[in-house]
Amino acid sequence: MQALTGKKIHLRALEPEDIDFLFTVENDESYWEVSSTQTPFSRFILEQYIASAHQDIHEVKQLRLIIVENDSKKNVGFVDLFDFIPQHRRAGVGILIIDNEQHKGYASEALELLIDYSFNQLSLHQLFANITSDNTKSLALFEKHNFLKVGTKKEWILSKGNFKDEILFQLIK
Repeated sequence: MQALTGKKIHLRALEPEDIDFLFTVENDESYWEVSSTQTPFSRFILEQYIASAHQDIHEVKQLRLIIVENDSKKNVGFVDLFDFIPQHRRAGVGILIIDNEQHKGYASEALELLIDYSFNQLSLHQLFANITSDNTKSLALFEKHNFLKVGTKKEWILSKGNFKDEILFQLIK
């Protein structure tokens, strides 16, 4: 799909053969803070999730796409639309690039593709992101793509015994 293809990466729907990648990432505790995960996922549950991933965003209120590096065809991360509310034409954005694939421009290109797709294909009016105040890479990424800081949720996220502030960003078409 041309709308989801960039210079270095493309975004695509989940496929059954993505189960090992999904299982590895979803059960990596180092990513749990950003996904609000607290317990591991079984392979069976993730297989069911992949099997239902074809459902329309209007039905399930979310969309997860795999970020694939164009040359190697290697999965390098995920980008998500979540908390989709059709009535208000908005959705949250989440992005994750696996550790050994960071600092290659994949997140920026994936976010650019997702913004364009969200506004031009899905006719969304706004996107939002929730980012902990210590996640400097994500803060810089979303600011680079013209998301505006609109508020701070004080001591919002409990992580390793400490509370962190969470910054709310919005991008309005």
